[in-house]
Amino acid sequence: MTLATSPGRAHLSDVEARVVDAVDEQWVVDRLSAMVAVPSVGGTAAESEVQHQLAGWLDELGCDVDTWQIDLAEAAGTADAPGQEVERTEAWGVVGTAPAAEGGVPALVLSGHTDVVPPGDRARWDGDPFVPRILGGDMHGRGACDMKAGVISSLAALAAVRTAGVRLVRPVALHGVIGEEDGGLGAWATLRRGHLGDVCVIPEPTAGAVVTANAGALTFRLEVEGHAAHAAMRDRGVSAVEKFAHLHAGLREFEAERQQDADPRFTSTSYPYGLSIGRVQAGDWASSVPDRLVAEGRYGVRLGEPVPVAQQAFEARVAAICAGDPWLAEHPVRVTWTGGAFASGQLPAGHPLLPAVQSAVADAGGGSTEERAIAAGSDLRQYVAAGIPTLHYGPGDLNLAHGPLEKVPLAEVVTAARAFALLTVRLCGVR
Repeated sequence: MTLATSPGRAHLSDVEARVVDAVDEQWVVDRLSAMVAVPSVGGTAAESEVQHQLAGWLDELGCDVDTWQIDLAEAAGTADAPGQEVERTEAWGVVGTAPAAEGGVPALVLSGHTDVVPPGDRARWDGDPFVPRILGGDMHGRGACDMKAGVISSLAALAAVRTAGVRLVRPVALHGVIGEEDGGLGAWATLRRGHLGDVCVIPEPTAGAVVTANAGALTFRLEVEGHAAHAAMRDRGVSAVEKFAHLHAGLREFEAERQQDADPRFTSTSYPYGLSIGRVQAGDWASSVPDRLVAEGRYGVRLGEPVPVAQQAFEARVAAICAGDPWLAEHPVRVTWTGGAFASGQLPAGHPLLPAVQSAVADAGGGSTEERAIAAGSDLRQYVAAGIPTLHYGPGDLNLAHGPLEKVPLAEVVTAARAFALLTVRLCGVR
């Protein structure tokens, strides 16, 4: 089976050529199929199942595997822990470290999350979202793109180094984390356990680019008060729905203001720091004026903006909107912060990890890679906060994530595996 373009050989050493050639395309397809088949939605038993699956594969590759149960009570009571949007009864962390001549902190970390979002309305899928299908060279299924393909490309790179018989000087580690989709519990627990590294690559889908920054994201709840009345005499009441419409219009203006002077790396992104209402509930009877509305949404954090500052700006704008309306001035909207809290993060300017990854991708047959930023929150900010320079590069297109058209080109998974294998030998050294 040939899926990816063969890389050029001009710049490859003998060892580099061997590890590139050792990437087994059928092995990649088989492992990705097996992982997509595990319905590892956050908070379900399968979220733990997929972690044990990954741990088993790392063990097969001769890695030193650390598998531990994350202390959920500790996470709930620790100030710097990210929030969670789903309930969990258990959670597992997995780290595999490949053998090396020298011990110590890994020279390279590859970190990928194995949890996925729910499939939504299954009638909108062409088939069962957890039965992987290969059509036209693409693998379809929930999690195929976001981001099990990236996890498998990382695993395949470790397999290629082992198959090629290469002895590394310094370790390389693969962090398998859960809970990324709802806050980043897994990465937090992994770093807290002491699994660090010189640099980190997160193989999130980047559509052929290298992502060196991501905006943050916060989830919020708005509670709008009205006054109930019979719908036949609605002028006797105050509709919480109508008051929310006024609030929402003001928040749209606030959103537009926050997009100004966005970092130029947000190429073709209309809303780098978007503000979106995702859920609205109001009223309890069709013939009554609704006296309460609850809305929940997502709010973008600007690059370099501390989370408390972003929260204060949001709360101040809500208060200002309320002050301009007689009813809301007396019955101000209540704002609470819920669920996950993603700070922004970015690779330090001029860091050599960027050209190292770009060169590895080009030498693996992936062509040139543009530097970009993304509007989505990710685990990048946790590694950066831990003092580990981090960026994203991985197979797939984030635009297809979280939807019924989710897929990943298998050729991109293979190319990423080759790039990670090259990066491993170049950063870890060989003996």
